[in-house]
Amino acid sequence: MTNGTPPFGRTVRIKGTGSYVPERILTNRELESIVDTTDEWIYSRTGMRERHIAADHEATSDLAAIAAQRAIENSGLTPADMDMILVCTSSPDMFFPNTACLVQKKIGAHRAFCFDMEAACSGFLYGLEVGRQFVQSSSAENVLVIGAEKISPFVNWKDRTTCVLFGDGAGAAVLQAGNGRGIMETIMGSDGLLADLLIMPGGGSRYPPTPETLKSGIHFIQMQGREVFKHAVSNMTKAALDILKHTGVSIADVKYIIPHQANARIIHAIGQRLGGRPDQVYMNVERYGNTSAASVILALDEVARGGQLEKGDLLLFVVFGAGFTWGAMLMEWDNS
Repeated sequence: MTNGTPPFGRTVRIKGTGSYVPERILTNRELESIVDTTDEWIYSRTGMRERHIAADHEATSDLAAIAAQRAIENSGLTPADMDMILVCTSSPDMFFPNTACLVQKKIGAHRAFCFDMEAACSGFLYGLEVGRQFVQSSSAENVLVIGAEKISPFVNWKDRTTCVLFGDGAGAAVLQAGNGRGIMETIMGSDGLLADLLIMPGGGSRYPPTPETLKSGIHFIQMQGREVFKHAVSNMTKAALDILKHTGVSIADVKYIIPHQANARIIHAIGQRLGGRPDQVYMNVERYGNTSAASVILALDEVARGGQLEKGDLLLFVVFGAGFTWGAMLMEWDNS
């Protein structure tokens, strides 16, 4: 757990946000012609109606660069003002160079140092916390944190239990020091003992690409849905309750709870366990599906650009992803 009273006397806020989703929309009706499923089956179990799918020529860095440009513009800064770029992704363009360097090239942020981070669907929250440390310590003044995924190539389109879940997209936030409370508290956790419950075994050093591994399908996402659901709800709920208790904040004082958009059932379960009102729990999974590391920042950018936030509003982010990884963050909004 890290708290919002930094030893260096600097609090950290989100100055600007941006997002981007590919043009192509894949609906549940279209999926009916691809795999043995129905719109009713998908929606009743996930709350999803459609998801965006990147074109063949679009890579994760392409999605990330557009989201980054929009966030920088929203912050009133320029790419040359960025000191650091952190891309949170499970679907990098390639093993190396890192996707952040590719984004740097695309947007012209020549002053920034760049690296990637992988924490699956928890990635963006983890990235915010890493970026906060650089700003708090005065190691960087303007930090660009991006959550971006082109997850569609790693989906088995013959597996109806997983292929309906995921979509592509990207979101970005510019972090800098502020005068308010900014990021107040962060909790992060992991449990590698449960790694096999949500995994993509192939493609890395253990099972590098070969004709045999490609034929076996281990380069696709594999998930034990019921077990993942159980651990996602329990760990996200506990992290959120712990952060509220530690900060002394009541759930009634939170403007929006923004969970990882895994599926509607998980989101509803978390909202109920936290005692939140339906209007507090933000959900856009119906239109985007699960965009992994991009989901929380896509939702935040939507809220911010929709004029739904005012200075001083409290936001509670909760996330869960493969690893397992999970976390919660409490933030006071101020992008003035």
